[in-house]
Amino acid sequence: MTAQLAQDVLTACKAKGVMIATAESCTGGLIAGALTDIAGSSAVFDRGFVTYSNAAKVDMLGVDANAIADHGAVSPQVAAQMAMGALNRSQATVAISVTGVAGPGGTAAKPEGMVCFGIATAKGHHTETMQFGAIGRHEVRRATVAHALSMMLAQVDSLSAKN
Repeated sequence: MTAQLAQDVLTACKAKGVMIATAESCTGGLIAGALTDIAGSSAVFDRGFVTYSNAAKVDMLGVDANAIADHGAVSPQVAAQMAMGALNRSQATVAISVTGVAGPGGTAAKPEGMVCFGIATAKGHHTETMQFGAIGRHEVRRATVAHALSMMLAQVDSLSAKN
């Protein structure tokens, strides 16, 4: 399923003349990996940022340290800033970000399986938060990659050609 979604994203990007970037925390580069597993992805995949630590989010993507302090790294606010930072620090037209609790563990407020997604274009950004549940680290990360690719595909499909 993930391989087909990645192929669909790349096909849509090629058709629309869209470049993409990723900013990943809990997936550690798995979204970029799914996309670049496909031959020809370099035509539309600009770069991926793996920003696992809070310092990396600040240093590489320009996330406001106060947003992390106020809302936590796993928050819509940080996901939005990660996506916008990836967009602004790349040649991408669309950037996706993920930050979450893959597990094991978590808290009552931010349980295992909670993942915040951000997506950004020149026209703005939006976020989504998913609760995948305590399904295990591997499955949370797998579900996160699939959801991120689905979000990216929907975003690219909504763009006009050569946007």
